[in-house]
Amino acid sequence: TQKVGAPPLDKFNTVRHTLPMLSLNTATHPEEMAEFEARIQRFLRSSEPIEYVVEPKIDGVAVELLYVDGRFTVGSTRGDGINGEDITLNLKTIRSIPLTLRAEKRGLPQRLEVRGEVFLSRDAFQLMNREREEESQPVFANPRNPAAGSLKQLDSTITAKRPLDVFCHGSGIISGVQFATHLELLDAIKDWGLKPVPFIRICRSLKEIFAYQGEMETRRDELPYEIDGLVVKVNNTELQRRLGEIARSPRWAIAYKFKARQGTTRILDIQPQVGRTGTLTPVASLEPVPIGGVTVKSASLHNMDEIDRKDIRIGDTVVVERAGDVIPYVVQVLTDKRTGEERRFIMPDHCPVCGSGVYREEGEAAYRCIGISCPAKLKESLKFFGSRGAMDIE
Repeated sequence: TQKVGAPPLDKFNTVRHTLPMLSLNTATHPEEMAEFEARIQRFLRSSEPIEYVVEPKIDGVAVELLYVDGRFTVGSTRGDGINGEDITLNLKTIRSIPLTLRAEKRGLPQRLEVRGEVFLSRDAFQLMNREREEESQPVFANPRNPAAGSLKQLDSTITAKRPLDVFCHGSGIISGVQFATHLELLDAIKDWGLKPVPFIRICRSLKEIFAYQGEMETRRDELPYEIDGLVVKVNNTELQRRLGEIARSPRWAIAYKFKARQGTTRILDIQPQVGRTGTLTPVASLEPVPIGGVTVKSASLHNMDEIDRKDIRIGDTVVVERAGDVIPYVVQVLTDKRTGEERRFIMPDHCPVCGSGVYREEGEAAYRCIGISCPAKLKESLKFFGSRGAMDIE
């Protein structure tokens, strides 16, 4: 009955994490990974080889699950790392989260704080978008967005209809049980009935990590869920304790991100969009191109300086990349594919929405609409006023 959903809540209560849920520093190049290892060795004052646990980085929503005497008691979001929101009822509807831990293979800790990523599979994501298209609703840009939205439903019966899943990758406080290595913790998580992140590998050198990264980057599109890199962790838990953390990130772990996905397409048109402060942002309309499971139809060109620097023209064939696998932007123009029919974009003298003058301050990149009652500015200002970072109006 817990998996079906409960009556709607009025609001989410706040949960304070016993140990902060830290974010990871990121690396995108082998040189940054070499510096990561060098920092560890400098801190430990040792040049001994380090054993790492390497696992795929699931592109999902971070959660913490609290089990007391084997029973699922509280589930929460990461929030700001210190305080999260109590989403226990929503997490209970996820079938891969056991309400009671298994004790057949090993004893249960009195208190177990498990951390993981809730995600939506590719198939479930595509099905959800097809259904939204049929209902004339806007489609989601990536699987992470509906996963996050599902967890923030005050009505858990809605969450129960979403085929969410979870992989566990770490812990907070564990009472009564100790593990010499991170791999032992993951084995215990599996024995207790939770799902650890799959495709975990022990690597004893950077060379092995780089080889595994290349292997997983090749396989990422074959997986039934989205991954955007690897997470590299020092395996020895005593070394983890000695290394500790800096600011809001552990010294002993890092996210080794994949290269951004790219695609080649053609710019059909460039139109300026007016933002909250009146800034005109040129946006390229593109021939639809699939990049990493998402069909990209437009890309921000940021400002005129960027257009001039890259010499972007209407009709150009361009390489488009999804930064962080989310936001599309133009990487470069393939000038060898020009036919001579391409046209330069010129920023308009008047606002395309209200017709007021457009002004560029000397030394600034931005062109701005100076209309005091421009509908586009008013609309964006109202959206900003109600947003989470301002008045937080649902």
